[in-house]
Parts: sequence; structure tokens; C-alpha cells
Amino acid sequence: MCAELATGTTDLSPSDLARAARTTCALLGARYPGGSVEVRVPPVAAVQLGIGERGRHTRGTPPNVVQTDAITLLRLAGGTLGWADALADHLVTASGVHSDLDGLWPLPELVSAH
Repeated sequence: MCAELATGTTDLSPSDLARAARTTCALLGARYPGGSVEVRVPPVAAVQLGIGERGRHTRGTPPNVVQTDAITLLRLAGGTLGWADALADHLVTASGVHSDLDGLWPLPELVSAH
């Protein structure tokens, strides 16, 4: 699967792609618990992370939002796409002072799997 994602192609069904994005968001949430940054993968997943926070954001949308699609999220998590490249290619939008997620990728749980 990682090789397919590196080229931007995948044979995953929409439901498998959604499940993979939700699992990746769950891994991110477990690794970085908190509520200062919201990562959105519409329409399938979202997770709030504790990145650079001094206190947990508790109401409404956090002031830091990152949004991408499922394939981009999986490519970042698997290490086949770098954060800077994703931003430069407009595959990710990021707003807020704590929305730089460069240090999160790749996720070790996914890199060791391939």
C-alpha cells in the first residue's frame, strides 16, 4: 500500500481509504493527545492534537486547523510525502501558530509496517 500511495495511486476502495484515514487519525490522537490543533480529513475523519499547547482547548474549533484529503494524510503518515512538499503542492492547508506538523511525520507505526 505504501508504494501505491507514494505514486499517488491506490486500489483502495473508498470505504477502505476512509477506514485507513480514521485509523491514522486515531494513531495521531493517541500519540499527541490534546486539543490545540484540529486535523480534518473531510468527509471521513477529524482529530484534535496537543501540539505546542500550554493548556487544552476545550470549546469549539481550535484556533489551529490542518486540512487535507485521505490519500495525502496516508502518504504523510507513511513517509512517502514530506510536509513541506504537501504544503507547497497545496495538498494541505494549515492555519494557526501551532499548525506546523512537520515533526509528526512519518508515523513510526506505519513506516515499520512496510
